[in-house]
Amino acid sequence: MPGKLKSKVFEVGLLDKYQLYIPNEIFQPFADAKQSRVKIIATNSSKSIEFYAAVKRDKNTDDYKFMFSKEKQKQLGLDLNDYFELQLFEDTSKYGVDMPEELEAVLLSDYDAYQIFESLTKGRQRSIIYGIIRIKKSQSKIDKALQVCENLKRGITNPMDLFKTN
Repeated sequence: MPGKLKSKVFEVGLLDKYQLYIPNEIFQPFADAKQSRVKIIATNSSKSIEFYAAVKRDKNTDDYKFMFSKEKQKQLGLDLNDYFELQLFEDTSKYGVDMPEELEAVLLSDYDAYQIFESLTKGRQRSIIYGIIRIKKSQSKIDKALQVCENLKRGITNPMDLFKTN
């Protein structure tokens, strides 16, 4: 079910190496609705990417900001001081990030691991999901997801230890 909250398309500048600032008037409806995570569509020329982000208030400016990785900057072909467009949407995803097919399939095939995964905090769930997303090859994602599930069943829940082989 798509969220009702969305911003107008607005222009931002890449003025900081790793953070993007959102004007208060753009983010205020999300803040009023207690939405600290949003789905974002960023567009530069003909390139566009979708991602999720946690938005925090900047105490110095009263504007809002979120982390904008070098990888995302590269995908959009951006350099420091470039301007491009953003649009924000209410995050209606279950985990605050898209679940990789491989991890979902492994969790659905292992009920015990799935139960443990579902009992973790949203932040820990996202850490696991991000750990799988960054793997390039599908078979490697499956192998790592199987390893994570085994570690969950061993009682390991620290994301730093979940990806280690025993």
